[in-house]
Amino acid sequence: MCEGDCNDLIQTTNQGMQSGCEMTQITFYKTAAGEYQGFTCDGHAGYANYGEDIVCASISVLVINTINSLEEITGEKMDVTTDGDSGTIRCRFVNVPLRETSRVLMDSLVLGLTHIEKQYGSKYCKLTFEEV
Repeated sequence: MCEGDCNDLIQTTNQGMQSGCEMTQITFYKTAAGEYQGFTCDGHAGYANYGEDIVCASISVLVINTINSLEEITGEKMDVTTDGDSGTIRCRFVNVPLRETSRVLMDSLVLGLTHIEKQYGSKYCKLTFEEV
């Protein structure tokens, strides 16, 4: 379902946390009708030192768990690419619109990330939505 090995996402993301970026930017891509097309998570939160950054770890867990759930629970077809050095995860959905269960998982991801952004501030975690 994924391009590459989704099970390597955690290792790839953790290796890249050492790069010292100052914020994680998450961009969700949606159609004019509000259908998810995919998302990009880019950078490292910079809240604390490597191994102690609870904001970066929280974002990583939410994003990686959502991708794994989309693949293993819903069987959603997607292209996923990662770059551990920059802390980038890109997920593009092959079939749009998504199944209802996949939309719920994506809404849950947005909810969790929104709470992180509110709690810790957009200095460390910034969500944006782009119409495609």
